[in-house]
Amino acid sequence: MQARTRTAKVPASELALRQRFAALVRGLAGARAGDVTAIHQTRVATRRLREALPLVTSGGAGRKLERTIRRLTRALGPVRELDVAVQTLDELEQTDVPRAAVTCLRQLITSERQTLHAEAVKAIDHSDLERVRRKVMARVAAADAETPRAHLVRAQRRAARRAERLRAAIDNAAGIYLPDRLHEVRIAAKKLRYAIEMVRPGTPVARTGRAVTRSLRSTSGQLAALKRAQDLLGRMHDLEVLIARTRAVQGTAPAPNLKLSGDLDQLVRRLEMECRLLHGHYMATRSQLVEICDRVEKHAVRAA
Repeated sequence: MQARTRTAKVPASELALRQRFAALVRGLAGARAGDVTAIHQTRVATRRLREALPLVTSGGAGRKLERTIRRLTRALGPVRELDVAVQTLDELEQTDVPRAAVTCLRQLITSERQTLHAEAVKAIDHSDLERVRRKVMARVAAADAETPRAHLVRAQRRAARRAERLRAAIDNAAGIYLPDRLHEVRIAAKKLRYAIEMVRPGTPVARTGRAVTRSLRSTSGQLAALKRAQDLLGRMHDLEVLIARTRAVQGTAPAPNLKLSGDLDQLVRRLEMECRLLHGHYMATRSQLVEICDRVEKHAVRAA
């Protein structure tokens, strides 16, 4: 057994899960302290881990483990959303948007963030990640006899299902600017990206647009294209959230004075204009996303 430990390679699924648990644990202390970057990284780690868990767990026990991680994702999500809103306001403050509108929204969002972060801290304190990690790794050890080929086939099939959902979301969004449907495209693209990472754990993501354009046949090219679409649609969603918050402020009682209401209107128009521009960029990338879906599904068919 000792010789085997020294020479045998760590199964891809085990390595990926260890990496994802480590990333999650690394960010928890900073997330608990309220660090903006740590909250974002921790939330991403929970999503990556949730995409990896079904490859080694199943049944009621597997779903229970996944729910534990999902609770963290959902607790950190609203805090992250407000952090992005504040970052967007910081950017807008450097433009021609009235400063009074930015200041008003920032004060309200900062206050709400304190409340939501306190709730997230409770969720972090109640999560027993070490217990979850032990149970997951025990299942990985039980499946240690599984061949790397079997892991690859299972991961490819899961990625193919994610690709099918992304294609459906793209079709449902069509070419009309419908924020809710575009948000579904973003979520589906993100899940496909994380699923592809499990097909080829450790694959580097191409950093340049040129690398993506050169070929979507490589895993790194697909990951980079999905990341770019995810960021674009994510920005669009963040702006829509800020628009909704701005409208809510205008409708509160007591209502803001006419000057402030006019400033908030100007802010909304600025945000809406950027959303339309981003939608145009998204429309130009749709065919690339569909091509990725085609390739992922074909790979799964060949593997089967």
